Amino acid sequence: MSKVADILKAKGNPAVHQIGPNDSVLEAMRRMAEHGIGALVVTEGDAVVGIMTERDYARKVILRGRAAATTKVHEIMTAHVLYVSPDDESTDCMALMTERRTRHLPVMENDRLIGLISIGDLVKDIIDEQQFIIDQLEKYIAG
Repeated sequence: MSKVADILKAKGNPAVHQIGPNDSVLEAMRRMAEHGIGALVVTEGDAVVGIMTERDYARKVILRGRAAATTKVHEIMTAHVLYVSPDDESTDCMALMTERRTRHLPVMENDRLIGLISIGDLVKDIIDEQQFIIDQLEKYIAG
């Protein structure tokens, strides 16, 4: 089983894209589009105060007829942020995401944001682990 630290290492790029709570939702969507990501961690200084996702935008802005340019991130973000540590196991993260119906988990170490993992990162990790097992079994069978 992989640890969150292994998943972050495999991702390569340690950058965690962030936005402030008083920035506009339009700016948040621009950043997400620019970086090809589906979520931004909302921070004030070094403190994580929320997370904003494309789902938040769709459900709390578009479907409610609000304007992205005048709506602030803090108005639609999820303020209760679930997070994991580098020592947590990937299976525990998958269970947490499934139970809480979330797709992104910030990674915190000593109260400091060090990464962000997505459901896609976890699925890739599981596929890689399964492929490794298959390869080992094929080698064993082949002698």
